[in-house]
Amino acid sequence: MTNDNDSILVFEYFTASGEKDRCIISEAEELIFALMDDLADIKKDLVINKSYENMIGGFENTNPIFIEGNVIDWLRENAANFKRAIFIAAENDNNLYNITKILEENDVEIYTSSAEACLKASDKSATYEELSNVVPQPRSFRFKIDQKGYWKRAIENLHEKWQAEDPLTPLKLIIKPLMGVDCEDIVILEKIEDLTFDLDKIFHPGSRILVQEYIEGEDISVSLISDGKKAIPISLNKQYVQLKDDKGTYLGGKLPYDTKYREEAFDIATKAVESIEGLKGFVGVDLLINADEKDVYSVYLLEVNSRFTTPYVGLKRVAGFNIAKSVVDVIDGKINIEDVDISLDGEVEFKKSGDVLEIRRI
Repeated sequence: MTNDNDSILVFEYFTASGEKDRCIISEAEELIFALMDDLADIKKDLVINKSYENMIGGFENTNPIFIEGNVIDWLRENAANFKRAIFIAAENDNNLYNITKILEENDVEIYTSSAEACLKASDKSATYEELSNVVPQPRSFRFKIDQKGYWKRAIENLHEKWQAEDPLTPLKLIIKPLMGVDCEDIVILEKIEDLTFDLDKIFHPGSRILVQEYIEGEDISVSLISDGKKAIPISLNKQYVQLKDDKGTYLGGKLPYDTKYREEAFDIATKAVESIEGLKGFVGVDLLINADEKDVYSVYLLEVNSRFTTPYVGLKRVAGFNIAKSVVDVIDGKINIEDVDISLDGEVEFKKSGDVLEIRRI
């Protein structure tokens, strides 16, 4: 199998792998539809699972490649036949890293972050350490859940140490998987006495976790594009996040979001992206606006997402420029990133409702 030299290999992990969960697929479809529309003027080889072959009608300059099974298995056999690629995948099961690594090992030029950058951004502790002297972040420490339960005493000791630094303010903790996506599997400890050995029912022995000071505030994110060295922000986004029963659920958001902290959020997100080598293409940065206005920092960085994130589908509705085409042109060196004409017209909300991702202008 060989492709046209000018063509770009395009795919989204779930639609290429035949995922059947409608809640997942509704978002995946919106993402790949947006990407395909942005690349309408470019020749594309679209990898799609046979179970979704009816969804590809109407795309211009597209050569469909129907596969069965998992797209990662297919890439191992076929990636060497392609010169360029742009794709959408998340960190689940290291899919983002594994796909990127396969493409790099087969000398495929990619319009997304490098495998090393994906790995670093996926690991919350590695991100924290990389950016420790660059941008404000909640205090964080990583632990391993051992079978003998030593982790419990270690977390209690950490809480005691942090609390002693500000004894008058009750310290809350949030516990997350070291490598996770979309707020999954989190525990918030209102007080250290709430920490029990039941934690290992959520994070099984052998799991690595990040223990972080919990800061009350407003969840936001910044969407950016990067050429691998310089990053420019596109929009500030309000995030809808639900915390319930040891589970964090990302429900969607709205953009562009207006706040007096907009420029500070842009500055932090830009510094973070430019400080992690290999981040490029469309990138998202999760932030928190501190509810305590007396604190030293108004905005904290929480996570860096080295990939296309959900706000892309909202931006597609209001952007006055072609986001994905701009990414390709910038990385190809056809234009300088400073010359991308960032403009947004209107507001949009994107929100999960049942198994559907609803997108509407507001």
